[in-house]
Amino acid sequence: MSIFKECDIRGVYGQELDDATGLRLGRALSTHLAGREVVVGGDLRPSTPALKGALIAGLIRGGCRVIDIGTVPTPALYYAKRALGAHGTVMVTASHNPARYNGFKLMIGDRPVTPALLEGLARAMEAGTFVSGEGSVRLATILAAYADALVNAFPGLSRRHVVVDAGNGSLWEVAPAVLRRAGQEVTPLFCTPDGTFPHRDPNPAVPAHLEALRARVRAVGADLGVAYDGDGDRVVFVDARGAVQPADRVLVLFARHALAERPGGAIVYDLKASSVVAEETVAAGGRPLMEKSGHAFIKARLLDEGAVLGGEVSGHYFFGAIGGDDALYATLYYLRVLDALGLSAAEALATVPAYPITPDIRLPCPPAEADALLDELAQGLRDAPIDRLDGVRVAFADGWALVRRSVTEPVITLRCEAHTTEGLARIQERVRAASPRLAHLLCEAGW
Repeated sequence: MSIFKECDIRGVYGQELDDATGLRLGRALSTHLAGREVVVGGDLRPSTPALKGALIAGLIRGGCRVIDIGTVPTPALYYAKRALGAHGTVMVTASHNPARYNGFKLMIGDRPVTPALLEGLARAMEAGTFVSGEGSVRLATILAAYADALVNAFPGLSRRHVVVDAGNGSLWEVAPAVLRRAGQEVTPLFCTPDGTFPHRDPNPAVPAHLEALRARVRAVGADLGVAYDGDGDRVVFVDARGAVQPADRVLVLFARHALAERPGGAIVYDLKASSVVAEETVAAGGRPLMEKSGHAFIKARLLDEGAVLGGEVSGHYFFGAIGGDDALYATLYYLRVLDALGLSAAEALATVPAYPITPDIRLPCPPAEADALLDELAQGLRDAPIDRLDGVRVAFADGWALVRRSVTEPVITLRCEAHTTEGLARIQERVRAASPRLAHLLCEAGW
């Protein structure tokens, strides 16, 4: 499977990518950056220092001026770009993937990378067609300024008790510190730096990975629990009862608040989200915009449309005010929303309607087989309205079904929603019957 995904570059370190990959990427990127400044940061994975060093060496050989900000969460890298006026950024991280993975998140100008740009980089790396020049590198410290900016953006928050599960990832230090400075009582959980992620998988969007957080919230009587991914750009919330709050329903709370401040604004959401997002956005006077799943796609649409807010089922929240996603900013934003409502997290979420919906069902499937499966599914459901923006999204009278390829892993994902539990069962059966390949994968996975 190629390390070049739709939104970034990632693979198993030592097998699918290595330090030579970082060097070649730095050389290839130099062509697009044309000697301008680029900010480079990295996460806590054991392979990150070597990969980052190789990347920087390649950028310097291509004539770029590198600003190395060390080990940081990804949103701090974005902040550094804005604060330092750099032209591009590279974050060495595999985000929510397991520790054996690593990779690169890229930005050139104010835009996330496109699949076409990543394909161009892949061709340049393979051909070895690199520019040469005399670049440079300097070190910069950004975390203190990043923390100050967050605290200053959310003054006067009411005091709550928050359990912070950093998952031993990049927000291990800055998240508890910022929340305390913002007036919160903080109970830390897995807030020591360890890029092997010994306590839980770095993907907080999987409910099974949140058992320790849920238990700690209940044990200490906290008001809220937050779980971050490996590089600090995704967050999942847990209420005082230990119940995980679905990201699309939290997005509705955010959207209502944002639209009260900016009536008529656009809200971008991924096509895996519940129909409630669009319905409640319209009810609040906003303009709902559905987009492909993937942080680069949501961010690009946010910027293109001048949207006030965006979100993904995976726990990415994007804000027009900062031009992108930031899990710690989202945490503070949620506290502000709860203050405005005068409600607990559970009470606030109870104001958001909910339809019966499946979890994001993930099924291992090689990319070549996934394409055939999607075509088979589309053919089997050809009598229903189908959207091929991202995989196969089928509209039914009382719900929808989506089957799509993951942009980061060799899996397909399935999600269905309906207005009733009976309708949900019927939609699931129709999808299963339309594709024998999908039915086989579901059977193997125990669905």
